[in-house]
Amino acid sequence: MVFRKLMAAFGAGVEVDTVLLNSNVRPGETLRGQVNFRGGGSDYRVEGIFIDFTAVVEVESGDNEYKTTYSFLRKQITGSFHLAAGAPQSAPFEIPVPWETPISAIGGHPLRGMQLGVSTELSLAGALDKGDLDALFVNPLPAQDHVLGALDNMGFRFKKADLERGTLRGSQMPFFQEIEYYVGPEYSRHFNELELTFIAGPRSVDVILEADKRGGFLSSSHDTYNRFTVRYDDHPGQVEQSLRAGLHSMAQHRGWF
Repeated sequence: MVFRKLMAAFGAGVEVDTVLLNSNVRPGETLRGQVNFRGGGSDYRVEGIFIDFTAVVEVESGDNEYKTTYSFLRKQITGSFHLAAGAPQSAPFEIPVPWETPISAIGGHPLRGMQLGVSTELSLAGALDKGDLDALFVNPLPAQDHVLGALDNMGFRFKKADLERGTLRGSQMPFFQEIEYYVGPEYSRHFNELELTFIAGPRSVDVILEADKRGGFLSSSHDTYNRFTVRYDDHPGQVEQSLRAGLHSMAQHRGWF
C-alpha cells in the first residue's frame, strides 16, 4: 500500500491511498475500491471525498491538436467528517461503470492509445486536492467482443484507438472513441482505412462505421458511414451478418449516419 501525502493547510500532511479491488471491468459493471487515509499533525475537517472517472481526449482547435483530460463521471463517496491527527480511516466505494465508457483493454491487455483512470479528490480545509490517477481497464461487452471478433475474422487489423471531443447522436458523453483498423483484403479495393465507434446502452449497442472510401478514375476519395444496432442477445453469426451488410452498403456508397 502506497500512501500519497497531501500538504494540508497549516503544515503537516494527510496521507491518502486508493485501492481498486477490480480495475478490470466492463461497462455496466460496478467498480469497487477503498480509499485509505491517515491524519497528519493536526485535526482537520474533511468536507468530502470524491472519485472521478477520467479520460485523455484529443481536441482539434483550428489547425492545432492537443490532448486534455476529461472527467466523465464524478461521485461523492463520503460526506463531511472529523479527521483526528494521525488517525487511520478508510472509505469503501461501489460505483457503476457508465455504459458508454470507452474500451481501454481487450482480454485484460491495455488497448494502445487509450488512457482511462480513476482519481481521488479530498476536500480538506477549504481546498480540493486531486490525487494521482489509478489506471482503469475497461474490457468490451460480449456484444462489442462479437463485433471486434468479426472484424478479426474478416482480416481487419487493429491500428490504434483514441478519444475525440464531440457528442454523437444518441450519446451522453462529451467525447467518442475511434478504434482504427487497416482494411482486410476483402474490402481493400473499396476502403483505405476503417474507424469503429460504439455507443452502448443497457440493452443494446450502436455500432458506427466510418471508412475512407477509395477514389476512382473520375472521383476522389471520401468518407462513407454506416450505423446499426446489436442487441445483447444477438449471437456472433447475427453480428457478423449485420457488420457485412453495413460494409457492403458503404462499399456501394449507400452508407448513412
